[in-house]
Amino acid sequence: MESHVFTHSRKMKLVLISPKGPLYRKRGGIFKRSLRYQPLTLTTLAALIPKDLPIDVALIDESITEIPADLTADMIGLTVITGTASRAYFLADQFRAKGMSVVLGGPHVTLLPDEAAEHADTICVGYAEQSWPQLLRDVMTGQLQKRYQQAPDFNLDDPHMPFPERHRFNSEDFLTQAVFEATRACTHNCEFCVAPTAWGRKQYQHPVEWVVNDIRQFVERTGKRKLIFVDLNLVSDIGYAKALFTALIPLKIKWFGLSTVLIAHNEELMELMARSGCKGLLLGLETVTTGSLGDAGKKFNSSVNYRELVAKLHKLGISIQGCFVFGLDHDTVDTFDATVELVIDAGIDLPRFSILTPFPATPLYQRLEQEQRILTKNWELYDAQHVVFQPKLLTVKQLEDGHERAWKKIYQYNNIVRRLWNAKNFQPLAITANLGYRFYAHNLHKFYTCDWPIEHNPAKSRG
Repeated sequence: MESHVFTHSRKMKLVLISPKGPLYRKRGGIFKRSLRYQPLTLTTLAALIPKDLPIDVALIDESITEIPADLTADMIGLTVITGTASRAYFLADQFRAKGMSVVLGGPHVTLLPDEAAEHADTICVGYAEQSWPQLLRDVMTGQLQKRYQQAPDFNLDDPHMPFPERHRFNSEDFLTQAVFEATRACTHNCEFCVAPTAWGRKQYQHPVEWVVNDIRQFVERTGKRKLIFVDLNLVSDIGYAKALFTALIPLKIKWFGLSTVLIAHNEELMELMARSGCKGLLLGLETVTTGSLGDAGKKFNSSVNYRELVAKLHKLGISIQGCFVFGLDHDTVDTFDATVELVIDAGIDLPRFSILTPFPATPLYQRLEQEQRILTKNWELYDAQHVVFQPKLLTVKQLEDGHERAWKKIYQYNNIVRRLWNAKNFQPLAITANLGYRFYAHNLHKFYTCDWPIEHNPAKSRG
């Protein structure tokens, strides 16, 4: 691309795409549109385009909208997670064959940059707040580099950083556009987590004032006061969390976010969280098997009584989405039913189960590869719903069947009622979400249709 090609009368056409994964092979995906929230990645990248550059940008979330067969652009940008890597590479190769330049970025590209580079003209490794604008300036001057790397001094401290351009998507396609971010990364080092491998253990923080202003301008524009924080761990830095929650109180919003169970040890923080408008938390409970907490690198979870924590949060008016993972090295055939029993007894409002997934380059992946337990490197199967490794105390089929059985059992009508009764949560949103997850639980095979022969191969289903 030569710099003289692009002027204000001949603008560069840029298309940013989030490729579909296994969840969205069927139109509408496993989750109906009304249960999905709008992602931040593409709207953030659009906002970071330097205003002085003659660039027209279009955004496509392929899980919502089909990519036009006749799509043309000067440059295509694809954001890639491991489960969508196969689709992203396929699209990238097609676009390049038609003469379009392609840039790849996202978590999978950061984990496996050399692999991604084979399918792109350039790649973005790490967070892109500084590197993305530079990449675009280099495109305009014909000096595009092969790789753009997150700088060692990367930070989110700029109070003048642009807000995500949420309006670029149709609000009717999502449950909500009110998706926000205050921090990135997490100080913990869980073995299976992508975050410490991809971005390190330092938490990056937007200025509290920036977060408040982003929320305020959104509320003023839309009138909506219910929002979601997608931060991996909002309470990773207690001082920052307290400052943020205090600043949220005057906004009179209701919000949902993510946290570790360590909030159990800080009642003052939980109370402040509730006063700030917190109405729901996603907690990584992970497992009911004590030995498995050590496997996951989450021994700190063992210091918390899950039932007591859930009860305290419910008393504060905070509902719980409890996430559990099956397939850790201490898990047995008894783990599935034990997990279901705990979830019902504790009154967890919205439980979610996944299969342990050794994402590439993580400590878990490296350990399992050394132990020769990785069964496939087909990234399309790395979606937390397929078994891609040999479990230790289970066969592959036992893990698959137990996972599916737990989903169906916990979302039986009587168990939905029992959980919400124990939670004393009869809000319409809780009922709607549970019915949506019930649909999910009973359609796993219908939607996860990857060709996956391991379950039919007795030689690879050893215990």
